[in-house]
Amino acid sequence: MERMSLRNRLNSLDGKSYGAYKSLKGSHDLGPLTLHIDRVQSDPYAPPSQIRVTAPFDLRTASDVAAADVLTRRIASRLPRDLLIDAPGQQILERTSVAFDRDEVEIRMEAALPAQGRRIKGRAAADLLTQALPDAIGRALDVDPAELHDAARLKVDQQSLRDQIPGAGLVAFVADGSILPRRSGDSDEPLLDAVRFQSPDSLRHTFTLDSGRVVTGMGVPEGITVIAGGGFHGKSTLLRALQFGVYDHVAGDGREFAVSVADAVSLRAEDGRAVNSVDISAFINDLPSGASTTAFSTPNASGSTSQAAWLVEALEADSSCLLIDEDTSATNFMIRDERMRQLVPDDREPITPLLHRIAGLKQSLGVSTVVVTGGTSAFLDVADTVILMDAYLPVDATARARELAEPAPPLRGFDRPDARKLRIDVAGRKPPQAKGRHTIRIGHGHLDLSALDQLVHDSQTRAVAGMLPSISDALERGATVPEACADALEKWPPGRSGRLARPRQQELVFVVSHLR
Repeated sequence: MERMSLRNRLNSLDGKSYGAYKSLKGSHDLGPLTLHIDRVQSDPYAPPSQIRVTAPFDLRTASDVAAADVLTRRIASRLPRDLLIDAPGQQILERTSVAFDRDEVEIRMEAALPAQGRRIKGRAAADLLTQALPDAIGRALDVDPAELHDAARLKVDQQSLRDQIPGAGLVAFVADGSILPRRSGDSDEPLLDAVRFQSPDSLRHTFTLDSGRVVTGMGVPEGITVIAGGGFHGKSTLLRALQFGVYDHVAGDGREFAVSVADAVSLRAEDGRAVNSVDISAFINDLPSGASTTAFSTPNASGSTSQAAWLVEALEADSSCLLIDEDTSATNFMIRDERMRQLVPDDREPITPLLHRIAGLKQSLGVSTVVVTGGTSAFLDVADTVILMDAYLPVDATARARELAEPAPPLRGFDRPDARKLRIDVAGRKPPQAKGRHTIRIGHGHLDLSALDQLVHDSQTRAVAGMLPSISDALERGATVPEACADALEKWPPGRSGRLARPRQQELVFVVSHLR
């Protein structure tokens, strides 16, 4: 009766002003499903209405995250155009689109309620909500338990591999047969005819995973690793696989068993970013202006100061592995060659390049670095391991590189930076709001996050925006930046939206650090 009642109510609204849709707020019985209409859009051009569907569901897998990912993908592929769910990409993230509670599943979605101009199309809405929606959800939930089991096993195996690599003295691992190249610059899907990855014998490791699966491939050792090679031979492709190896991937992605330690971070130069009270004195000191760099702040950083700040912020976020590509780095932050040292004496140069600090990061803090370079040999002097990419296949070139290496710069110690205590202002008439993956609107301004390569989905950025008020409150109470970010993650999720995905603490620290 209730199902017919909802259909009849929608039919009766046909032709009425769009605001009459608000009368539908509440719960509606759709047979085996229950539809909850939580928020109704104010007009046809406003953001879609927020709805939830609850239904009986027997969760036959040990991993809620994997099962939620499977169901979200199945639902997304079956919904009609006017019904929306937060469709995942290639990574398996903890999302709010699907949640389990005992023997029930809750599916959080959006609905663009049909209209003709500003008038309700009641019959179309009735077909959408009482026929198309239950049919799509019913077909999606009619899932083979084996599909859920396989997804759970794959996710557990990826995490098992990630957990094992530090014990083997590694910061990353890429399985033989992996497909690292992507289909195109704007697609994260695999290039199916790509050269499959194959480890050199000297770097090969074998792991037995939680399911009993055995994987063999290349280990990237702790310490300083240089990835070298000619242009277009796969150096940056390998680094990007390590960069995204902090996340699990769906079956068929090609990078299922290309994993990195969970706290690995990608660093780059970022002209124009804000820097807030960061101690960059290990890299930049004795400025001609006399300004202190032990608590350096600027609304408009240079390439070298921005990259120095990134690195120190990564240490503040307790990252154990830094991933750096010379193509996105400031040259004067990375190296300073001998002829330039002769032209500009050391006592007139305020920058101590990474080359002179990288060994100290390893020796003093146990922080490993992976550097991609094709234009300078300088990092060969400090490298523990050199991987040469040749037509997308890795070669262990460590022995040859040592023959070519010159004496390394003197070892300089490195102190772990103190965690900062900042104040951030995210108040405004409206709360912070994500505008795509790379932008958050705060008050009348916009925060550019395009340099945060390890934010992989718009939903993570929406989650970050939702966490900023909580982080601001914790900072006001005297928490350090890492403490405030950890506190926000403990309160996950920030609200009941179905369009959120959990970010890492590292990205939260970087976002707070970018605020002007």
